[in-house]
Amino acid sequence: MRLGFAQIDAFASAPFTGNPAAVMPLSGWLDDALLQKIAAENNLSETAFFIPDKSGAADFELRWFTPVAEVEMCGHATLASGHFVLSSDDARQRVRFRTRMAGVLEVARDGAGYAMELPAWAPAPKPLPDAVAALGLSGAVETLWHSSRYSLIVVENADIVRALDPDFRALAKLGDWLTIVSAPGDDSDIISRCFAPAHGIDEDPVTGSAHAVLTPYWAKRLGRDRFSAFQASARGGRLSCRLDGDRAVLGGDCVTVIEGTFLLG
Repeated sequence: MRLGFAQIDAFASAPFTGNPAAVMPLSGWLDDALLQKIAAENNLSETAFFIPDKSGAADFELRWFTPVAEVEMCGHATLASGHFVLSSDDARQRVRFRTRMAGVLEVARDGAGYAMELPAWAPAPKPLPDAVAALGLSGAVETLWHSSRYSLIVVENADIVRALDPDFRALAKLGDWLTIVSAPGDDSDIISRCFAPAHGIDEDPVTGSAHAVLTPYWAKRLGRDRFSAFQASARGGRLSCRLDGDRAVLGGDCVTVIEGTFLLG
């Protein structure tokens, strides 16, 4: 069996920045155990698999796997999948993906880049003392939670975000959720870092789904529906965020860096 794939840097304007995702188009679903093994072999934050959507609800069905588990929603691998489809068909302006747990997601051309629509997941206040401690923080401005297993810890300034040195083992013991730390930005409107050690990802380079949580929070706090964002991982990534009703619209670029073939006996 020969399966083509691409590795695409999402939320990136140049190779080796942003967040790499593997994208593999399929004619039909393979066994889940095989999909997981392929994702483990890629050893990236996420591998996206998609097939034609025969239901008519969207263009394709889309699923995402980390090296250890399938996830509810992944923004950067959705953006990468959109880039894969749109870059192969200049006449197409947008592509819609039907997902199992996050509804229908859309990626559309937007100037030289793309605009991606995700559900806006507004977090609610919740005490998270163990997460704050695992992050090595002596205090936080706010701690919030979304039921899709996203924690948001808001701190005072960008320097605190950049200096974080989490205890990843302690974070992993808290559960299989994504921990987001955010603050007002220094060279962007907001800054963040994201950690998911229970999913095999100590620090995620640039996290689209995290900005589905950050967008409604910061839109309310900033008092405007759009702003710029920077995720301060080692690779780093910049994106635009806009709240449009119950949707978070994220803007960014993609760069294809690898094209290849899986050879499966």
